[in-house]
Amino acid sequence: MHEDRSPASAARAGRIPVDGNSSPDSGEARKIRPAFFSSETIIAVIATVSILLYLILRYLVSVSPSMATIPLYVILVIGGVPILFDLAHQLIKRELGTDVLAGLAIVTSVMLGEYLVGAIIVLMFSGGIALEQYATHRASSVLDALARRMPRIAHIKLESGIAEIPLDQISIGEILIVLPHEYCPVDAIVVEGHGTMDESYLTGEPFEMSKAPGSPVLSGAINGESAITIRATKLPIDSRYAKIMQVMAEAEQNRPQLRRLGDRLGAWYTPAALIIAGLGWALSGDSDRFLAVIVIATPCPLLIAIPVAVIGAISLAARRGIIIKNPAVLEQIDKCRTLIFDKTGTLTYGRPELTEVICATGFLKEEVLVLAASLEQYSKHPLALALLKTAEHDQLELQPVSEVSEKPGHGMRGIVKGRAIQITGRGALIGEGVELPEAVPPPTTGLECLIYIDSVYAAAFRFRDEPRHDSSSFVGHLSPRHGVNKVMLLSGDRESEVDYLAGKVGITEVHSGKSPEDKVAIVTEEARRAPTLFVGDGINDAPAMQAATVGVAFGQNSDITSEAADAVIMDASLRRVDELIHIGQRMRVIALQSAVGGMGLSLVGMFLAAFGYLPPVAGAVTQEVIDVLAVLNALRVTLPVSELADF
Repeated sequence: MHEDRSPASAARAGRIPVDGNSSPDSGEARKIRPAFFSSETIIAVIATVSILLYLILRYLVSVSPSMATIPLYVILVIGGVPILFDLAHQLIKRELGTDVLAGLAIVTSVMLGEYLVGAIIVLMFSGGIALEQYATHRASSVLDALARRMPRIAHIKLESGIAEIPLDQISIGEILIVLPHEYCPVDAIVVEGHGTMDESYLTGEPFEMSKAPGSPVLSGAINGESAITIRATKLPIDSRYAKIMQVMAEAEQNRPQLRRLGDRLGAWYTPAALIIAGLGWALSGDSDRFLAVIVIATPCPLLIAIPVAVIGAISLAARRGIIIKNPAVLEQIDKCRTLIFDKTGTLTYGRPELTEVICATGFLKEEVLVLAASLEQYSKHPLALALLKTAEHDQLELQPVSEVSEKPGHGMRGIVKGRAIQITGRGALIGEGVELPEAVPPPTTGLECLIYIDSVYAAAFRFRDEPRHDSSSFVGHLSPRHGVNKVMLLSGDRESEVDYLAGKVGITEVHSGKSPEDKVAIVTEEARRAPTLFVGDGINDAPAMQAATVGVAFGQNSDITSEAADAVIMDASLRRVDELIHIGQRMRVIALQSAVGGMGLSLVGMFLAAFGYLPPVAGAVTQEVIDVLAVLNALRVTLPVSELADF
């Protein structure tokens, strides 16, 4: 029970009696709706109506030309003036971007009395931005789906019963109730109840974890059949699910290096357009040719295809269980010539198998296994899964557990059938100054953990973590298919275990027994020599990921690792790493095709206009077609691809 409540907490507003829940299917989770109609969309609609109204008044209704032109005046004021303000702002900052052409075309069309041309330019400019926004929304549908599945409320436990509370009013230490089939609203610790939670959003595969008092629970996980009571350990904004949504949103907003390449292309494109327009006017003496060239050169914006391709690649990656945190990774990853791997959980499955149980005098193998497996059912550690698999195979009956605690780096503790159980490693004990008893066997290759029962050493469990079935083929294809010059294995594990794995997968350059500081130094040096990709999944990998050109994290085992990575592969697969490389390569090719291809078509049109073959109105229509083609080509990035990996 949550008896101790501060005055500020007790006075918190917004709590109402429960009459429903925020389950996956509740209406509350579906309230988020995208804003389709931006100001650019509205201007594009008004421009279309104005142009149609002008054509009707001019050619179908008998009114004077000056009256028919009024709708064009309206759109030139509503849509053209803001463009001119942006133009003036750019000129003040001495920037000669591609948008300058749009403003110049509007001014020129008005000065020459070509109001229809000016209105078409406004339509092209606003319509191009609206099209980009629509494409971005379509490409970012994964983020929308994440937002829709997040509850807006939580259920708080009060003396009078259960009430609803908005998520933003949850404080650390708050006692909450997670109802059956409800999304967990915040990272927390179970304080009452037993059950299971589906954490498949972390792995991409069904993954239900047993929960008991002391077990951690993650925001966004779906509760099972039983209600459980939890105590919030983080604010909702800092919880795991919120972090995933945050990095997805940041990925959409970040501006990668490839987009800056588009700006550099525009830096020479704008002067070239002005020179062609000026020559066309000077050589012919016809000012309409100047206007026609500027109109067809108007980007509207020409290079919107690049951000559309970037967002499309982010969406394609997300559909394959890859979260792109830093969009620049999409340009950089295909250029990496050095690949560095952590060992456990990357080149191996991270799912060791129990190979040996060495019991101390007075303890039986079955007894120790039952007690250890009963406690480990509340852990996600790879060794825990190995113990549970063995217990299931041996048909052992697990016992009730209480007072579960798992401190990173210090093992796991709990009470099983009234006995205090500790599962830890010899390194952790030595680090705490604990002297190992003589009964502990000497270290050997492979993984191990030590079991203490009521503070007495009981047994040593030994495990072997085999390489992934595709580790060898993946490593072997990196050089011939991706131009990788160096593959390294970098691990903090013992030399014998690291060498064993390296020999299995075909890696010749091996660094074992390295601390996080050592890893950073090695990765930094390699990144100085060539673009470097680092793949890992542990907390001690986070600094190395930040030092690498590109850092990729496997799974969500560590908040710190995921925050440090440029991309997170949710289901921990080397195939996904290869797909990420291909997605980046594909995005870069399509984006450059769209940008350079659009500019090339526009240059052809500019020369035709300079020689008098394209009048201003026809030039405007031609440019609109070019822009649509460029964006449609960029949208190819979002199309489903049946096969991306090539090993």
